[in-house]
Amino acid sequence: MSAIQRQKSSNLDKPLSKGKAEINVATFALLFSEIVQYCQNRVYTVPELQNKLSELGQHVGNHLLDVLFLRERGFKRETKHLQMLLFIKGTFWKTLFGKDADKLEQANEDARTYYIIEKESLVNKFISVPKDKGSLNCASFTAGIIEAVLNGANFPAKVTAHYHKGTTFMIKFDESVIARDKLLDGK
Repeated sequence: MSAIQRQKSSNLDKPLSKGKAEINVATFALLFSEIVQYCQNRVYTVPELQNKLSELGQHVGNHLLDVLFLRERGFKRETKHLQMLLFIKGTFWKTLFGKDADKLEQANEDARTYYIIEKESLVNKFISVPKDKGSLNCASFTAGIIEAVLNGANFPAKVTAHYHKGTTFMIKFDESVIARDKLLDGK
């Protein structure tokens, strides 16, 4: 066996590394501004642009889900929605943005609705919104990632981004998620 063959087989046998928990903000800002510009050139309205960003975020979220559970949890998945939200607020957010999300709150009037609050969203930090697109919230990209992760982990939900106390991600779970949790709790 040649040295190259030994090296190839040994590289394949190595476990996945955890990688760095750091992001290069300048690189991210440049890449994300190009993503926004790419999407903007393919739509006509702000809601269409936000939907396009959300769709791209969902692609990212679909690919992140398995990697996160493999690296961080050894394939152990959450069974209750609150534990999944805490995973997103902590481990998931730290993987994407280098820190935990600022807050997780439940809506007073609706057991299916939760809010993840980020005082200064990284995706909005470096984007200058033109006056004609004043309501644009580029955090729709992050909302798409969150939605894909929740849906892929069997917690069907719709996630939207809003300006409120910074950037607020409103997570509205499907009724089946709450019903499943009640069954798991024996209520």
